[in-house]
Amino acid sequence: MSDPIGAAAGRLNAALTAIRDQDGDTRVRQVPVFPTGADGAGGGSFGDSLTRALNDVSARQDTAAGTLGAFLRGDNVELHQVMAATAEAQISLQLLIEVRNKFAEAYRTLSTMQG
Repeated sequence: MSDPIGAAAGRLNAALTAIRDQDGDTRVRQVPVFPTGADGAGGGSFGDSLTRALNDVSARQDTAAGTLGAFLRGDNVELHQVMAATAEAQISLQLLIEVRNKFAEAYRTLSTMQG
């Protein structure tokens, strides 16, 4: 039986080796899922993170609508900016919907396990 995780790790290591800078930096940066606050404490509760995600999706939708409106009014907005803002808003909304679906599925699973 083959080791798919080991094979994937090997491919990732080979890819990182291929993109190293001359000084050995892979240009890979870790981004925290729950960023720390100014005081070094955690980024808040899960509810706070969910609220930030909802606000981010709403802001991206507003940005896309504003960019589209400016383009239609004839302001100095390029078509690719409209397309990019619309795509970002769409992807953000799709991600939020998938997170909601996963939570609903997890809730159903837990409720059937208890009953």
